[in-house]
Amino acid sequence: MEAVQKTDKENKELILFDLKKLGSPEEAVFLKRPNRFVGICRINGKTVRCHIADSGRLKEILTEGRKLLVVKNRPGMKTQYRVIGALMEDGWILLNTSIHSKIGEEAIKKGVLGFTPEKIKREFAFGNSRIDYLVDDNILVELKGSNLLIGDRCVFPDAPTSRGKRHLEELIKSLLEGYRPYILMMGLRECNCFQTNERLDPEFSKTFQKAIESGVVFKGFRVGIDREFNVVLKGEMKLCR
Repeated sequence: MEAVQKTDKENKELILFDLKKLGSPEEAVFLKRPNRFVGICRINGKTVRCHIADSGRLKEILTEGRKLLVVKNRPGMKTQYRVIGALMEDGWILLNTSIHSKIGEEAIKKGVLGFTPEKIKREFAFGNSRIDYLVDDNILVELKGSNLLIGDRCVFPDAPTSRGKRHLEELIKSLLEGYRPYILMMGLRECNCFQTNERLDPEFSKTFQKAIESGVVFKGFRVGIDREFNVVLKGEMKLCR
């Protein structure tokens, strides 16, 4: 059977973000991580400092010798480059939380919540938090990204997150004020389903389960990086059973 070729229009509809907007992607080799936000890398035989826009532990990703995708920073910054991706067994994966919000917004526009919205507002103040999106005036959406792969499952978090727990608590409270809250999980790996990391952060897992039982809607989607360095939509990611 011949493979079905996607048209240019269909390919465009899958694109959520063009990484080339951040600069010209280059390959680097990861050496070490002296602190959460700095990685020491080697590019063309030179040792450079790279900004890591992800506060997670990333122990399975940032291993010595790992190929990274980086772009140059503008002159005057503390690091010469910033990391935007990592080469894993399942291909290039996104590794930069600073662009998650833009990717999530585009995914919502393309219908990952199950409908096409009319309005999206980012960073909506609610309670003691800022929720990622207010959609169509009455839908609160909190976005999280999962880059931890355990077996065939995308898992979150990879480090304890009291902030993430608080966001879930705010979504639960929003139900009493007439909002329709969603937890939107973006899977950055090739996985079959999503589950919380109960062993690492039992409090987040308990609150997540409470949120679902209370009426907070879970939606998940997977993304990847294509040959043109676009972040592309790869399909739905359901909860593991």
